[in-house]
Amino acid sequence: MEILREIDIIITSMLDNIGFLAPLLASILIVVESIIPILPLSVFITLNFYYFGVIIGFLISWILTCIGCYVSFILFRNNVKFWFDNKFIKKKESKIAKWMGIVNRLKFEQLVIILSIPFTPAFIVNIVSGLSEMSKRKFIFAIVISKIFLVLFWGFVGTTFIDSFQNPINFLKIILACLVAFIISKIVNKKFNIE
Repeated sequence: MEILREIDIIITSMLDNIGFLAPLLASILIVVESIIPILPLSVFITLNFYYFGVIIGFLISWILTCIGCYVSFILFRNNVKFWFDNKFIKKKESKIAKWMGIVNRLKFEQLVIILSIPFTPAFIVNIVSGLSEMSKRKFIFAIVISKIFLVLFWGFVGTTFIDSFQNPINFLKIILACLVAFIISKIVNKKFNIE
């Protein structure tokens, strides 16, 4: 945990020192963060909100977060899945095969809620989704909906997991965002027949 704080401080300090190039670097790092999870996504999103304003900062952060998640998903789907299936999934009795079965049975709405929670390690969800039998369409729709709430949380609230539990209002905001994400995912699923 201490190492992550140090990385956060180093990156924040670096971004403060490069001036007008900071938002460009922050935007690139949003995509990279979906693949290399030790980078502080909250810092990059906050920086985009600060430099570009709420609407443009939100749009840039949301689009780039979605792109980063999809790149991570595709990397594992195209480069690792075949090996992973041969090594673990064909041995149906393995624990990994059982866990992947649970992932394969996730409903669209459940996936959206998991990805909407700001403290979910999204890179793990991206990887596991890429290794699963989940359709690209289902994954894309899920990240497009869920990342709206994640970006809004980091852009406006931007607190840590522990701070959110210590402040009931922040915790309620997370619950409300997940509820809205669930309702939207139900509507989208019904309209586009994702499952």
